[in-house]
Amino acid sequence: MKTKFLISIITFSLLSAFAFAGDEVTEAKFKVFGNCTECKARIEGALKINEVKSATWDVKKKILSVAYQSSAITLDSLQKRVASVGHDTEKYKATDEVYNELPGCCLYRGESTKH
Repeated sequence: MKTKFLISIITFSLLSAFAFAGDEVTEAKFKVFGNCTECKARIEGALKINEVKSATWDVKKKILSVAYQSSAITLDSLQKRVASVGHDTEKYKATDEVYNELPGCCLYRGESTKH
């Protein structure tokens, strides 16, 4: 029984790896506004989907580096996902309703903030 289970897991893992390897992975970087490590977790968490291989937001530079399956998802849709959790990108603005629900430390809009 354990052998069949182990073989099933190995087979699934290999098939998953081959399926992802067959798709072209595109790397991109874009500006995402935020302030802190809590923002980082939220921004990167918004892109924890099958089509995204990796997503890393630099807190100081405000740049999100993402590697994704370009045959399955667009860069526009990734930016919209980030905006949907309250973080403006260079192309899309989060709704005021979602933005205003962010914790105080994550509120990046203000008179001194220019984007």
